Amino acid sequence: MKLVILAGGLGTRISEETSNQPKPMVMIGERPIIWHIMKIFSCYGVNDFIICCGYKGYVIKEYFANYYRHTSDFKIDLSTNKLEIFSTKQEDWRISLIDTGHNTQTGGRLKRIEDYVDDTFFMTYGDGLADINVQNLLEFHNNQGGLATVTSVQPPGRFGSLKIDGDNVTGFVEKPGTTESRINGGFFALEPGALNYIDGDNTAWEEKPVQRLVDEGELRAFKHDGFWRPMDTLRDKSALEKMWHSGKAPWKIW
Repeated sequence: MKLVILAGGLGTRISEETSNQPKPMVMIGERPIIWHIMKIFSCYGVNDFIICCGYKGYVIKEYFANYYRHTSDFKIDLSTNKLEIFSTKQEDWRISLIDTGHNTQTGGRLKRIEDYVDDTFFMTYGDGLADINVQNLLEFHNNQGGLATVTSVQPPGRFGSLKIDGDNVTGFVEKPGTTESRINGGFFALEPGALNYIDGDNTAWEEKPVQRLVDEGELRAFKHDGFWRPMDTLRDKSALEKMWHSGKAPWKIW
């Protein structure tokens, strides 16, 4: 099972942090937020990752190419360039880092990695955390039989919501502001066939492809009522860091 992470956007709403790095590399504690996302999925045995790079993608590539150095204690002799590792923290991860273009939209990034997925896969964005049980998400998706499943969450009222009839998504409502409203939480289970709904680089996944899936009855909603938090702003980042440093971060299920 693979997880595709969309990690190529400009992150303009948190520009204080993204002028020199992509949004998924913004640190929560001592690790970038993308690492936290990968740890969540790894807890459920998902250790194959496809990262869709774009804006400043070389920062993500450098981090994982030198992961053992970023996470190890070591001594280096600059006269000989000899490196001695004292201790290291490795992960059983296999990571494909794919350049999906600087200005490519979210759907276009998915379309560009089409050749790398040949079975059911997870997809998420590189800026949101949750205590989601992805095994339950997968089981729900497999039982429902649609091409796509979106995780629906209950957010603050500033977001638009999903209309849900049973387990089917039937439409959308902009900024409802009620506690009963649910929105796209950004954690998907997808069949490769869902990528056929994407036209090309200029296609935003959240617009025409998702709407077509809705219209054809192929989009299901997996309800998650636990913790969920996007990192849209510096305030969100500060809140997540506060949770992490408290030692009681809700998404830390490992």
